[in-house]
Amino acid sequence: MPAPAHVDWYDTPLYYDIIFDEDTVDEANFLEVMFERHGTTAGKNRSALELACGSGRLIREFAARGWNAAGFDANPRMLTFASDRLSHEKLVARLWEDRMESFSVPGGKRFDLVHCLVSTFKYLLTETDARASLERVASALNPGGIFVLGLHLTDYRSSKISHERWVVTRDGIEVVCNTRTWPVDPGTRSEAMRTRLRVTGPDGRVLRQETRWSVRSYSAAQLRRLIGAITSLKLVACHDFRHDPDEQRKFDDSYADLVLVLKKS
Repeated sequence: MPAPAHVDWYDTPLYYDIIFDEDTVDEANFLEVMFERHGTTAGKNRSALELACGSGRLIREFAARGWNAAGFDANPRMLTFASDRLSHEKLVARLWEDRMESFSVPGGKRFDLVHCLVSTFKYLLTETDARASLERVASALNPGGIFVLGLHLTDYRSSKISHERWVVTRDGIEVVCNTRTWPVDPGTRSEAMRTRLRVTGPDGRVLRQETRWSVRSYSAAQLRRLIGAITSLKLVACHDFRHDPDEQRKFDDSYADLVLVLKKS
């Protein structure tokens, strides 16, 4: 069997979208409930901004639900994929190329809801960049607006490689995704990751590709300190990746996947 090609999976947005799209409706439902419970009522003109929106699956979902949706990403191929889908479905949303630590909203627009799920925030590799991103989020929120942040906490005691696997089929394309995460270096807080995709097309041809990268690790205490530095954002709820709005959890290390709801004062 030939070795997988070294391809950034963000450069293949269709396969990335197939992997994560099955969670889109549940995530959007959860975000709407969080806004209804914790945000300031925005009437019919509700607005939502997604940091690092990727293939635009949540942008598309929010636009279809009548929100004024916007998002940015650092990868132009992801943005082209997202824009083409919106055009195909005759939906409108604002997209632009930008980075989480330095983004600037066109026209200085503010939003009722900002969100960043599935650990994307961990791509900010320094405390300076993470704090800068939160400060920009606070500036981009209307007073009373909420920021929903989801990320995977790190067990610093573990010496094992963790593994996650997804198998998803759409339109005759099967994508098998295997992701491995290596034990963190506590000093650098750097987690090495590898994702391998096996893609089988409708014609039976198989494509294999591999991506390697690193993310920044967080314990609950480290995340709490970071958020505490942004005085205009206050924690109002804590959930997990099951995205059950009626199931809250403590802001601690007892469960790895954490979703925080922060409200702008």
